[in-house]
Amino acid sequence: CEILSSLPLQMSLYFNVYFFPFWWLITVASLYLKYSVLSDYYKFILVTIMILVSLTELIRLYLGYVGNLLEKVPELAGFWLLTLLPQLPVILFLLFNEGLKIHSLERAVHIIFSAFLSFQVVAAFFTLRRMVNTLAARFRLTEFHRLEEQRP
Repeated sequence: CEILSSLPLQMSLYFNVYFFPFWWLITVASLYLKYSVLSDYYKFILVTIMILVSLTELIRLYLGYVGNLLEKVPELAGFWLLTLLPQLPVILFLLFNEGLKIHSLERAVHIIFSAFLSFQVVAAFFTLRRMVNTLAARFRLTEFHRLEEQRP
């Protein structure tokens, strides 16, 4: 029985669990400091992004842990999609939008968080591909053995 989970992906998830509260505190503190100088639509966007990222990150990390450690394809696919679609574009928006009046510490934590997300997208893709191919091969072998047993 070959182990299909990815050690680099698991290490990245582990460090991401400890980095996320730090990122959240820095981002909320900087939002508090610059809230008065932001325009109304940027205020609304940033508060919405913080709520979205906070909820999505908790779900995403849980799915990553379960999908990788227990070798469950649906959970890992959900993790990959949550990383690729809402998380990565939102963090890149926070990193590159100059209308947000980004502080240097805020930019540094966004760069680290986007590096985590980028690595996890790539690692999860290759892990998913390996898991799906192996599970498909196991299924075909099981079907083959079942058909062999039914033959007279």
